[in-house]
Amino acid sequence: MELLTQQPTTRGPAELFTGQVWFDVIARGEDESRLRVNAVRFSPCARTAWHSHSLGQTLHVTEGIGAVATRDRVIVMRPGDTVHTPPGEDHWHGALPDHFMTHLAMWEDDDATWGEHVTDDEHAAATRSGMTRSATTGASGER
Repeated sequence: MELLTQQPTTRGPAELFTGQVWFDVIARGEDESRLRVNAVRFSPCARTAWHSHSLGQTLHVTEGIGAVATRDRVIVMRPGDTVHTPPGEDHWHGALPDHFMTHLAMWEDDDATWGEHVTDDEHAAATRSGMTRSATTGASGER
């Protein structure tokens, strides 16, 4: 057993994120372990670019309100929510326009496949469902 050295908080690079995004590495597997865990903090409207993971990714929200979107689905995430995107599925995640959001991002593959930035129009359309939740979106904000 060992206490791991905490790495400094790192700003999310502009080529992969829109807006102010900061992350802390919680775990980075070594040798046979491929486990990766980051605590990621998004300012309002901040988000990832489109990306996918060859072994999938799991997000667990610890504070705030955010969204995770695929090419055809949006899930609004609140504290305590956990969302899994399957292997190879293009997606993005980030904060709603009027909320910060922090989640734990967990994945196993070392390299994600990164695509284009999510446009302001795409972000607005996806996060609108989180700001106008109704009986038609379901309790979790799905649409």
